[in-house]
Amino acid sequence: MNYKKALQHNIFKIISLSAKELSLDSYVIGGFVRDLILQRGVHKDIDVVAIGSGIKLAKQVSQNLPNTPKVQVFKTYGTAMIRYEEIEIEFVGARKESYSADSRNPIVENGTLQDDQKRRDFTINALALDLSEDNYGDLLDPFNGIQDLNDKIIRTPLNPDITFSDDPLRMMRAIRFASQLNFIIEDKSLNAITNNNSRIEIITKERIVVELNKILKSKKPSVGFLLLEKTGLLEYILPELTALKGIDEVEGQRHKDNFYHTLEVVDNIAKSTDNLWLRWSALLHDIGKAPTKKFHKKNGWTFHAHEFEGSKMVYQLFKRLKMPLHDKMKFVQKMVFMSSRPIALAQDTVTDSAVRRLVFDAGDFVDDLMTLCEADITTKNSKKFKKYHNNFKIVREKIIEVEERDHVRNFQPPVSGEEIMKTFNLKPSREIGLIKDIIKEAILEGIIPNEYEAAYELMLEEGEKLGLKKVESKQ
Repeated sequence: MNYKKALQHNIFKIISLSAKELSLDSYVIGGFVRDLILQRGVHKDIDVVAIGSGIKLAKQVSQNLPNTPKVQVFKTYGTAMIRYEEIEIEFVGARKESYSADSRNPIVENGTLQDDQKRRDFTINALALDLSEDNYGDLLDPFNGIQDLNDKIIRTPLNPDITFSDDPLRMMRAIRFASQLNFIIEDKSLNAITNNNSRIEIITKERIVVELNKILKSKKPSVGFLLLEKTGLLEYILPELTALKGIDEVEGQRHKDNFYHTLEVVDNIAKSTDNLWLRWSALLHDIGKAPTKKFHKKNGWTFHAHEFEGSKMVYQLFKRLKMPLHDKMKFVQKMVFMSSRPIALAQDTVTDSAVRRLVFDAGDFVDDLMTLCEADITTKNSKKFKKYHNNFKIVREKIIEVEERDHVRNFQPPVSGEEIMKTFNLKPSREIGLIKDIIKEAILEGIIPNEYEAAYELMLEEGEKLGLKKVESKQ
């Protein structure tokens, strides 16, 4: 099959010309070819293999491009990269690889195109398109990758046990592609992942998180997480999730399987938002349930304070996986900590006071919190499902109404600590905090409006109760 029409972009013609000037053969390979055949849209990352020096080819291409873009050379890996018109082109010389048991970094030797295709992770990523003048656009498919694309199958070109043992990150990539493309991992490859799951421990946490993020970003993340659990990888990566698996029964009382519930929540939220960190919040919202699970004869199974416990666990998890410990982690912590608050509101009569407190505590993230809680509705009872969603709709409307009137999102006290000090001629002291808290509580309870005059009057009243005297201003 020839894909000449698909390679009409100027960049491919310049690569072809540059390779001819150097008397090299060159090929487009990997993800670009796969996605081109799957018609997955514009792929802005292009991998080019040269039979010879990929770095020399990159430099020649740069010379032939307008404005001579910079060539980034990575000598350690024998690769080079050019950015051109929002496209990243990576060049590498064809090579064959061998591995040692304690590292995924291969020993590299020069090789043929066939050697290079053999070292690829999956048959669907070993497809190559010829860029030579005589065979421009010809497809080279030594492992029947086209058939696997048509059959929606992920398999390795060579023995999967060797493939995954050599580079264990490929196990994560197999599962990620299954999740992204909605493909099936063929049995031998899937069994090889299970057999080699402990090898994931030699992979850096950063590389694992990249794959986890891509699974979470997929249309139905549960596909990937079910495969991670089935193959035993999840126990090595996120034991907090596998700890949720299973149903205990005491005296005929059971609780739901919180692992499968969590995956339902993640799939639900994936329908509503592309926010990666909100998806992480959904994934981790119940992790505190495993350590807080208790059985009481009177109340049955309980998970008291699991939100608080879970928010603490988020920090440890992010730290272990070397994920960002600043705003992103704090956002996930807040979502986990507050994940049950709107649920309680939706089950009772929604009071202005309760909504004000929700908005006050959630701040700018109240809409994200509501999205998480709506995703948390996984009941199979259609009447309950409809009722809960209707209740959440009422809560959302109440949030808008209360916020427009009371402005408690990102609350700033109408009367500052400095003004309290000046009014009563105080130095920093306990009384200032007391008065500020009383004003805040009065606003949240709806006793006074969130306005300066009302807050100032309350300040004077409370100051008098504390035995403070207003300092009269000198005329």
